[in-house]
Amino acid sequence: MDIFVLLPKDLCSQIQELQMTTVIEENVHVFIAHGNSDEIDKSIKELFGDADFARQHNLMSLNSINWSRIMVQIAHYFYAYFQCTPSMDMTPLPAVEIVVPTGAGGNITAGYIAQKMGLPVRLVAVVNNNDIMHRAIQHGDFSFSGSVKPTLASAMDIQEPYNMERILWLLSDCDGSLIKTLMEQFYTSKNLTLPEEVQRKLSEALSSCSASDEDIVQAMRRCWEDNRYLLCPHSAVAVHYHYQQLDCHVSNRPRCCLAPASAAKFPDAVLRVKLVPEVPPDIQALKAMETRSTTLRREDDWAKTLRDRIEAITKRRHT
Repeated sequence: MDIFVLLPKDLCSQIQELQMTTVIEENVHVFIAHGNSDEIDKSIKELFGDADFARQHNLMSLNSINWSRIMVQIAHYFYAYFQCTPSMDMTPLPAVEIVVPTGAGGNITAGYIAQKMGLPVRLVAVVNNNDIMHRAIQHGDFSFSGSVKPTLASAMDIQEPYNMERILWLLSDCDGSLIKTLMEQFYTSKNLTLPEEVQRKLSEALSSCSASDEDIVQAMRRCWEDNRYLLCPHSAVAVHYHYQQLDCHVSNRPRCCLAPASAAKFPDAVLRVKLVPEVPPDIQALKAMETRSTTLRREDDWAKTLRDRIEAITKRRHT
């Protein structure tokens, strides 16, 4: 198996970059792209869109483009529910609110499928300043708002949450024709107002909230002061919503905030909160290790570069 890793230059933390570029095995190919995650995804979609090429080279994605990733995450919601529910001896079963830091929307899609399977969870998608999913849920405005905004929660810096297509398909009773039309309009014009019925069902299925960098910093600081627990900035996006509800006494139902990463990966964010990063020895050791990567410049054809490398590897394997 050969592994291709694509990361956006200067849009993830130094630790995240080192975790990828220090893997120098011959079957691992790391590319640093002069662009954002949405632009990287376009190149990946182009390769997968060529069905013959994808089949010939046995391509598979490990992010939430791949349904298997979402399928595995469905189990997390059942686990969280059983951890958080006060009793299983009630009829109907009590609801648990699960708060999901949301970028491309894979995790919240898994939650929505768990909900449709009958799990009594209330889902909250919390985004950073790249708030397209929040606007879609609240107002039906599924449109670009300028360029991708760099935030402390860098893995969520996305303007094209491609899993929204799956959510819309599920809540439209699997109306493939309707969703195909809507998504073609979105990708062509970058501007889409959801049909009223679709938006109504979306807002019934999901709540949403947006967290600024300052909200993230405050949530990290408060969680440390209250619990001596160091949140990563992505986890803090969800915990911001929790504190917001707590302070407003909005709901006393059980609530679970999903935490997608360790704060050890984001020392700059921790320093911004005026806290001391906890850097495990294996993370610290990355800084002294050899690195290897290939640069994808903005003027390059990224999909062609990847295609050429894949074809060269396949040819080498067969000779």
